[in-house]
Amino acid sequence: MTLDADAAYLVLKARDARFDGRLFVGVTSTRVYCRPICRVRTPKRENCRFFETPAQAEAEAFRPCMKCRPEIAPGPGLAWSVMDASRTLARQAADWLDEQAATGEAPALTSLAARLGVSDRHLRRIFQAEHGVTPVQYLQTRRLLMAKQLLTDSRMPVAQVAMASGFGSLRRFNAAFAQSYRMSPTRLRGDVDDALDSGDAVCVTLSYRAPYDTARLMRFLAQRAVPGVEEIDGLVVRRTLRAGVVSDSAGWIQAEFVPPSARVRLRFAPALASASARVVAAVRRWLDLDAAPHTIGDALRALPGDEGLRLPGSLDAFELAVRAVLGQQVTVAAARTLARRVVERFGEPLATPWESVTRTFPAPALLARTAPERIAELGIIRTRANAIIGIAAAWDELAPKIAVHQPPEPLIDALCALPGIGPWTAHYIAMRALSWPDAFPPNDVAVLKAMKQLFDCGSQRAADDIARAWRPWRAYAVLRLWNSLET
Repeated sequence: MTLDADAAYLVLKARDARFDGRLFVGVTSTRVYCRPICRVRTPKRENCRFFETPAQAEAEAFRPCMKCRPEIAPGPGLAWSVMDASRTLARQAADWLDEQAATGEAPALTSLAARLGVSDRHLRRIFQAEHGVTPVQYLQTRRLLMAKQLLTDSRMPVAQVAMASGFGSLRRFNAAFAQSYRMSPTRLRGDVDDALDSGDAVCVTLSYRAPYDTARLMRFLAQRAVPGVEEIDGLVVRRTLRAGVVSDSAGWIQAEFVPPSARVRLRFAPALASASARVVAAVRRWLDLDAAPHTIGDALRALPGDEGLRLPGSLDAFELAVRAVLGQQVTVAAARTLARRVVERFGEPLATPWESVTRTFPAPALLARTAPERIAELGIIRTRANAIIGIAAAWDELAPKIAVHQPPEPLIDALCALPGIGPWTAHYIAMRALSWPDAFPPNDVAVLKAMKQLFDCGSQRAADDIARAWRPWRAYAVLRLWNSLET
């Protein structure tokens, strides 16, 4: 897509936050590129060049701005569908490269092309056409921006920053950083040393598009938080992560919303430092920081509720799946009580900065070898105890289906094949574990009740017909419908 430069300049003059993360401006007089919300003096029109991604700007030898920090901008937040086939493939490839940036693994584009059903040459061609850079350039930019974020916000040693950002060696990292940003990593850190956190935790800053209904999100999380594992305190959420979720080590994280600046202050345990890129990516999905609230709001005008509603994801998909089973045919509060008992009996202790967050959720392997009687003793009926064990035993096969941006159908089919897992539970797990924006769990009692009140809709088929107008944002519609019953 070619940007209209005159329209883009009007966005820049207005500092329109709706375009944050979708538009970047390179200033030829300084060779620096910024987000459209940057508060520096607006450059002259003739000095501006506009880009859709940081990779495009850096491919043209622009350096990221130190003030507005393009590395913390929200992602594009585009729909999963409603694009032509070539654009869809190019977006899927970019999503995959984002994951490669987080893991540090070398990209195997031939394998990706085979999985997408196209040739390696065709994938490179459509990627270049859509993103304006090669896949290798795109991946390099992602890793460099992650490194810049860690250098700016944390006190991680430079060598550890290099590894956490996906570079195979410190020498390669130093060379790439100097070539792209015309300074050494140590010089960047020296320039921002006054802003660094002095604690042991790794600290990074994330950004999102306003409006963001933090009160509604925090209420949703608080109602479902498993005591001992997760805690909500105002605009702060704290929780543990068992080993194997984002890192081989267990650890803790804290996310604090700062609404005036549309930012999130993220802190996490030093034990997770080597997985910093994966932590950041997981938190962005968990808190839905890349959503485009105005776009979603336009699609849901027929429903009550304000823009800013977010789709709560999940940091631990297995924990979510167990929690979903425990919530079958009981209240949210009752399911929370049962989850607390599971954690108290089977969870592992973990040292954290907080007395109320001290245990990790049990691992799938542990519950898979647990006798049903031990789970049933906690007040969980036998069929649900068996369902939990079934999910735990099948987790090695389920986990690849929960990878980022996987289609929901294989996960739903696999879950429904397990004993005690029905379509609603499977769709709910997919909605939150995959951050699936178009989820519409079938026969949801609350959804059907709300739609009856709003649209005099009397059946699931009629509800499906009405909900087609909300695609691809039906999961947000579900949240609005649930909320309408509360108000």
